[in-house]
This record gives sequence, structure tokens and C-alpha cells, in this order.
Amino acid sequence: MDPEAVSKAFVEHYYSTFDTNRGGLGSLYQESSMLTFEGQKFQGSQNITGKLTSLPFQQCQHHISTVDFQPSGPVGGMLVFVSGNLQLSGEQHALKFSQMFHLMPTPQGSFYVLNDIFRLNYA
Repeated sequence: MDPEAVSKAFVEHYYSTFDTNRGGLGSLYQESSMLTFEGQKFQGSQNITGKLTSLPFQQCQHHISTVDFQPSGPVGGMLVFVSGNLQLSGEQHALKFSQMFHLMPTPQGSFYVLNDIFRLNYA
């Protein structure tokens, strides 16, 4: 397993799904998963998907600037830290954001998101 390839493939999949079909992100989370979104905490795939699909905009585009990753823990987990810009439809200025994912391996050989922390970065 190449951590760089896995983290880049995950980031590409996550944000393309977020930008086109937010409800489709639910399969990336499990009941033990936790999302902290701008300081609010949500646990479990259903609650996380509920938060992401209820965000007050229909369309957006993520433009990724950086992806950093590290192996994490004895069972093959990975930390992935992303920064970039978020363009909401109808908005002139992009928003800067940072997001950190803690990915854990599944028995099927893929990964799920155990922890997800999202923050907008204000100037």
C-alpha cells in the first residue's frame, strides 16, 4: 500500500463526491466516526451525512492546494491534512478551508473516516 497514492485517491474521491452528491459521502463513515464541523460535533454515519446534506448551499467546488499525510497507529491508519479554497455558487470570493481526516483500514482493504475536522480559515 502506497500511503501517498491512497491519500491522494481518497482526497480526490471525497471532494468530487462532496461537490456532486453529498449524500454519497455516508459510505465513507461508520458508527464510530466523528465529524467536527466548525466546532460542532456529529457522531455516526447518519448524523454526519445529515449535517453535510443540510448545509445551506446547493453547489460548491473545492480547489485543493495542499495534501499532507502521515501513517498513524499500529493498524495502518493514516492522517490526511488538506487545505484549499471552497467556491460556493453565486459567491464572488472563495473561502479558505482546512480539513483533517483520520483514515482507518477496513477488513475489505479500503478505508473509512474515523475522524474528520473541518474549519473555514478567515483572514
